[in-house]
Amino acid sequence: MKLFLPKQHGAWAMLILPFWLGAAASEVVWSHIPFFLGWTLLYLATYPSLLLFKRKKMAYYAKWTAIYMVPAILLLIVPLTARLSIILFGFLMIPFFIINAYYSSKNQDRALGNDFSAIFAFSIAGLASSYLPNGEITALSLTVFAASILFFAGSTFYVKSMIREKKNLSFRWISWIYHAAVPLVWLMMGEWIIAVSFLPSLYRSIAFYGKAFSPKKIGIFEIANAAIFFVLILIAIN
Repeated sequence: MKLFLPKQHGAWAMLILPFWLGAAASEVVWSHIPFFLGWTLLYLATYPSLLLFKRKKMAYYAKWTAIYMVPAILLLIVPLTARLSIILFGFLMIPFFIINAYYSSKNQDRALGNDFSAIFAFSIAGLASSYLPNGEITALSLTVFAASILFFAGSTFYVKSMIREKKNLSFRWISWIYHAAVPLVWLMMGEWIIAVSFLPSLYRSIAFYGKAFSPKKIGIFEIANAAIFFVLILIAIN
């Protein structure tokens, strides 16, 4: 049986980076492993469940939602057993799921609001990961949370400026100004390593703009950029 997997490759980076950066911002414990596996399966379940709102192939999408959701719940019992209050982060994600469901029902999956909603949900998972070991959210956890949101928001601006909005000059300037402002703000806050982690994003937003890159090539560069960001944030918080 061929697995039913999301087509948005960038979502995998959003799945992985905030979670493990959040863990690194506090303490990595063994229960992070079933937590991450459960979170991954929950994401996989969310994809077909959102497609249900399009009211097409309902039985097919319901089947795959169940296939992923059942083991996801079983795995997520482990972190819930370790710290029951972590369920609050799940409640915080619900409004963003509702927003994504709305966009899905309107066939506007590529809308900017839909992307930002997903970014916040994935970043909240990073807060949950950070909260798991000691039951607290620290300033370092919030720093990682903010950095994750800003990084993936920049990635969204960049990808849209390269594909769907490539002829929109106003969007180009929004992307460039955003990418220039983010590292400057971090530098003003005294977080120079974090500021440096955003410089590759600034460079590629300007240097690659207008290039005839295929979506696959854009994705490869984004994976490399995300890896650089991940390593530098790890250095910044340790």
